[in-house]
Amino acid sequence: MHSKTTPASRRASARPAEIVREYGPFEGAGRVNGVTHDGQRVWASVGAQILAFDPASGETTRTLEHAGDAGTAFDGTHLYQIAEARIDKIDPVSGDVVASIPAPGGGSDSGLTWAEGSLWVGQYRDRKIHQIDPATGAVRRTIESNSFVTGVTWVDGELWHGTWEGDASDIRRIDPATGAVLERLDMPAGTGVSGLESDGADLFYCGGGESGKVRAVRRPKAA
Repeated sequence: MHSKTTPASRRASARPAEIVREYGPFEGAGRVNGVTHDGQRVWASVGAQILAFDPASGETTRTLEHAGDAGTAFDGTHLYQIAEARIDKIDPVSGDVVASIPAPGGGSDSGLTWAEGSLWVGQYRDRKIHQIDPATGAVRRTIESNSFVTGVTWVDGELWHGTWEGDASDIRRIDPATGAVLERLDMPAGTGVSGLESDGADLFYCGGGESGKVRAVRRPKAA
């Protein structure tokens, strides 16, 4: 009898994503490319600007004039923004760029997050996530995924990333050692995930690409 191997993404626990709130579109803003969370506010890269909003009220509280076309991250003090083939380190108070490093994908980069002293950078079509040195951009390790990588986030030792291909999009938890898909939250058809960041608790904030929206998705409780 022939046994057919099931792809890891199908073996993984899959359920519909629970979208608990939508924010935007924001006045004067374009496509949402990157999303991060500073412990209080959500930051979103929206083309020519990075804006911050209060997740309770939805009101925009800060706007920085800084172009970005992919992921956004926060290290506790500074913002990081992918802009073409570089990653800029930004003072969120002044909006000044204090340093820049090369992006590992040279312009094909997608998601960005900060965890344990490193930046983690998604590469969309290459289906990879790179751990890089935030001072130099040197790649420390690479994790392979089996799907296109959009936003990336770490929370409670779990690595999650967004996917978006055609009309289908999901948020998935992968094994950081093997890239195997462990859990998957399927977004409604036509609802894509560009940027992704955890709030460190019960929610993921997901960029919605051309919709100009940011969506809050409930994070599943750990087993």
